[in-house]
Amino acid sequence: MARKRILELRVAACIVISMLGGCVVGPDYQAVDPHAPDAWTSPLEHGLNGSGARPAAWWTVFNDSELDTLIQRAEKSNPDLLVAEAHLRQARAFRAASAADFGPTVDATASALKQLQSQNQPLIGALPLPPDFPFEYKVYQAGFDASWEIDLFGGKQRALEAADAEWQSAVEARNDALVSLLAEVARNYVELRGAQQRLEIVRRNLALQKETIELINARLNGGIATDLDLHRAQALEATMRADLAPQETSLRVSMYGLATLLGQNPGDLVTELAPVIAVPSVPPQVPVGLPSTLLQRRPDVRRAERQLAAETARIGVAKSDWFPKFSLTGDVGYESVSTGKWFEPSSRFWSFGPSFQWRIVDFGRVKAEVNAQTAVQEAALATYQKSVLTSLREAESAMVSYAQEQNRHQALIDAVLDSRRSLDLANDLYRNGRVNYLDVLDVQRTLYQADDQLAASDQAVALDLIVLYKALGGGWEVRGALQPSATAP
Repeated sequence: MARKRILELRVAACIVISMLGGCVVGPDYQAVDPHAPDAWTSPLEHGLNGSGARPAAWWTVFNDSELDTLIQRAEKSNPDLLVAEAHLRQARAFRAASAADFGPTVDATASALKQLQSQNQPLIGALPLPPDFPFEYKVYQAGFDASWEIDLFGGKQRALEAADAEWQSAVEARNDALVSLLAEVARNYVELRGAQQRLEIVRRNLALQKETIELINARLNGGIATDLDLHRAQALEATMRADLAPQETSLRVSMYGLATLLGQNPGDLVTELAPVIAVPSVPPQVPVGLPSTLLQRRPDVRRAERQLAAETARIGVAKSDWFPKFSLTGDVGYESVSTGKWFEPSSRFWSFGPSFQWRIVDFGRVKAEVNAQTAVQEAALATYQKSVLTSLREAESAMVSYAQEQNRHQALIDAVLDSRRSLDLANDLYRNGRVNYLDVLDVQRTLYQADDQLAASDQAVALDLIVLYKALGGGWEVRGALQPSATAP
């Protein structure tokens, strides 16, 4: 009879679930169209083109094996990336817990209790009892308790959808951390090489200026030059020496920054990076794709979209509290006051049946929670829209900076060439006594500044390209990219 009753309840539950299987409370998530423009506003020049090729392993275009090695090492030990991967594992565990919530729970229980009843309790105290009535006794119990809440209205389904989206958001957060890491390693490396180049320029010009001072001293002893010429030359030499300090500082700071990005102590890379190497040169062609593909690549945009999906699902979780909750519960076990009879058939007990719970009055609590979660979802939508606009702005700005720095770089090349020719002419004229040293000094100063600015521009062009690749969201696709599945159990 009991088995027949249990079977009837199970059949009834299955019928109800099949009838209401499509009843999932809350709004269904609909992907938001970001309305990306069809083309870039910025002109595509100096090698920029709208090719659909993705900027995946973009750092390899610099053809620098040391940079490639640093990036590989940073991927394995960077603290920020390790933190993002830990958050990803956490989100995956939360998702597994949410999926497990669909199944029943079974608890095993066992107890051995010694109890003492009150002799003055209402029922027993009013009855005539024998002198040896057992007010004190032991109770032994063992069994299983089971409970299964049937997700008729989809609250658990929405919770799983939210957990899925959070997991995917954590994946994109990890990918975003990887994109930032790649750009930071490349940026610090280029700044390091740029500082080395500018130091070399200062040292080279210092050596030339010392030769000039020796020449002026010789002419001064011959009565041809003046003390004023000497002091002017020495002042320029002192100015050059002063420029050594900031470049040395920039050099060390970049070394220390790279070491930190690799999860090492600041001084660990000093010896390795000490050899002077030129600033990596940029490629002749840089494919940037289209604005629509940009939004598909950017992990931060993808993360914001997944956060919007999660907050939308949570509206359904909040709304599910408006509806009744149905559960199947049961327990089975053995109970006895004697260990000898503990597991005899007569000590067995069991219970099974459905339960129903519906909060009728809550003074608007659930409504307030739904309104609050709706506001959170609206904020997530605004955040997503902002991330779209930010990504487009960053990409457009990076393309303008890269192209304009190329124009500036070419002008500085022309300036250096003209300044070198001018210095050769001025030195010849000075040796022949046709100009005074002030003319030579002006040309020397102009050449020195142009050389330094050209080296800084070499660095700036490479840095602008790195910023552009970061703005395009490149790098994570080929460096351990993760693509989670969002299938429910």
